[in-house]
Amino acid sequence: MANGIDLTESSKVNLDVKTLVGIIFLVLAMGGGYVTLQGQIAALQLDVVRLQDQQKMNTEFRIKWPRGELGALPDDAKQDLKIEYLQKEVEGLQDDFEELEKEIQ
Repeated sequence: MANGIDLTESSKVNLDVKTLVGIIFLVLAMGGGYVTLQGQIAALQLDVVRLQDQQKMNTEFRIKWPRGELGALPDDAKQDLKIEYLQKEVEGLQDDFEELEKEIQ
């Protein structure tokens, strides 16, 4: 003989208030845990996206900076101006030297 439970729309369940409150608390705790986990997952996904973006920018910087495609430091600009000035001075001195050689010959 099988002991089956017959449930119908008119079936009644007797619960004391303590058990009902415990069930409600359990459901609310599970809902809160779910929301907390979803928030942590979203934060971690955002962190991954940020890290990927930073890694991409770092790779681009690492490749383009030595080539001068991303600009230069202010000190580099000053140094470049000084070098350019010195190159013009050397060219002027070479011209003067060549003229002196022609006069000597």
